[in-house]
Amino acid sequence: MKTPTARIAPLHLSRTLHSSFHANLRVPRASVVSKWLRSRNLTTAPALAQEAVPLRKHLKDEAKRKKAEAKINGVAKKLKTDPRLEKWELAVGIEIHAELNTECKLFSSGPTEGSDGVANSRVAFFDAALPGTQPQFQVATLLPALRAAIALGCEVQRKSGWDRKHYFHWDQPNGYQITQYYEPFAKNGTLTLSASDGVPTSDLNGADSIGIGIKQIQMEQDTAKTTHHPPSTYHIDLNRAGHPLIEVITLPHIHSPQTAAAVVRKIQAILRSVDACVTGMELGGLRADVNVSIRERGTEGTGSSYSGVSGLGQRTEIKNLSSFKAVEDAIVAERDRQIAVLEAEGVIEGETRGWTLGATETTRLRGKEGEVDYRYMPDADLPPLVVGSDLVDHLRVTMPELPDETVDRVERQYGVTLKDAKTMVDLDDGDRLEFLEETVELVLRRSGDQATDQLRVGKLVGNWILHELGGLLATTETSWATMTITPVEVADVLVNLQNKQITARVAKQLLSTLNDTSTSPRPSVDHLIDEGNLRLRPLSDEGYEVLAMQIMDESPDMVAAVREKGQKGKIMWFVGQMVRRGEEGTVEPENAREVLERLLSD
Repeated sequence: MKTPTARIAPLHLSRTLHSSFHANLRVPRASVVSKWLRSRNLTTAPALAQEAVPLRKHLKDEAKRKKAEAKINGVAKKLKTDPRLEKWELAVGIEIHAELNTECKLFSSGPTEGSDGVANSRVAFFDAALPGTQPQFQVATLLPALRAAIALGCEVQRKSGWDRKHYFHWDQPNGYQITQYYEPFAKNGTLTLSASDGVPTSDLNGADSIGIGIKQIQMEQDTAKTTHHPPSTYHIDLNRAGHPLIEVITLPHIHSPQTAAAVVRKIQAILRSVDACVTGMELGGLRADVNVSIRERGTEGTGSSYSGVSGLGQRTEIKNLSSFKAVEDAIVAERDRQIAVLEAEGVIEGETRGWTLGATETTRLRGKEGEVDYRYMPDADLPPLVVGSDLVDHLRVTMPELPDETVDRVERQYGVTLKDAKTMVDLDDGDRLEFLEETVELVLRRSGDQATDQLRVGKLVGNWILHELGGLLATTETSWATMTITPVEVADVLVNLQNKQITARVAKQLLSTLNDTSTSPRPSVDHLIDEGNLRLRPLSDEGYEVLAMQIMDESPDMVAAVREKGQKGKIMWFVGQMVRRGEEGTVEPENAREVLERLLSD
């Protein structure tokens, strides 16, 4: 039988990379993440094509997808009717590992990026555990970690320490991982979630929001990357070894799979908004481990406890979940497995389990290690980490907007709905929100820049960006990142629409034409309007009546539906017919509706 071998590519040890504290002190903005990704060729373009969908269509399609999926695997029926869920209560705690946005590694001057992805090309002596090398804490790595802690409402500790977590594996050259098990740099945070974050009403219990406690946030090293080449060869790439991570550990305050996924999604959004992490789950920059336990309802006073939370059942840990769907599905599967074991009078074993997308059950990986197994001990080569209050205060006052703050501002400032504001903030790493703000400013400037108009203009621009531009991108199967339409062009179109120079139908036609135009220089909006003879030339009152009467004479059944059955909604069918039949730029829907309402009420 052939034994597995660990094959290591040649090492190219990096020279010292000097990164001073002040050189890395940045004031991030909430919208910088997308630019940062593009500057490092880490685009999320594959995901954007799916996101560039009008909100209403997205919600409708998502509802259809979930309904079809639930019908296939029976989850929906089980969640609603399974009587076991009335007897047993779920408790979940999550450990989120996020890679910090820094230029150097945690304890060496090795760079975290570069070399065009060549294996083992960004490895300092300490990363490879060469004899005689010692860790040297890189101060710049502390800054994004502190931003994350402040954003998550944690108490930054004046003094924290470093511990060695011992275990042997070929992805850990030193034979131990340096972490902050006993004295983390941040403690006692709170994450607030509401229904708009995806929390089910059953978890809210009538409240507007719930709070999930964050036990601590600790800094630690990442491991090397292992690539399996079947049947028995493994390649080790030490480029990732030593990358700085934070581990966010929540309390077991989570009682549903949906809330667990919402917690991970919310933490990822917060870390991105303060420029703390490199990428999200979709690119491997964030991973989650979930601790799942079951207890019988009404037995809160018994069982085990964790950091002040009592009455817990025996937990199992599911490692390395790399998507929100994986978090939710793995918890459902493990919850159901534990319920089945307990109802069969079995015993839940403390163990580490794995999850594969598309599976229906978790699988046992190994027995659950504890504090004794890892032989935690203070790292003798590293002094304590001391953080000054002046640094924390500076980062706190220069903190960019958090996602909830941005959503609230967009809703108030631009008059859009909460749902639309949240969608605008979430889409395209903030690029669509920047587009909205620039377009609103341009429209206001051209219409007199009156503050009283901001809500009206903001709502108008928001609807066109989300629904009309989103629909255009979906129809043409393009992404926001590749769209050529500019805020100036959208503002030109909407100003003409506001001034009744064009109809809404023409406005949509202009956006479609601009999106298809690749020539340079691009024609202006006014040029397109004049060239196509698209300016509004309203019909006279008599012209509206003649056209309306003609359509009414041809559609007696529709007339009867409005007059005799009171189906007032049918009036919009007549409006549509008038717009289609009238010469381009002659029929205004509002005027057409007024004429039809008068004629159909006779």
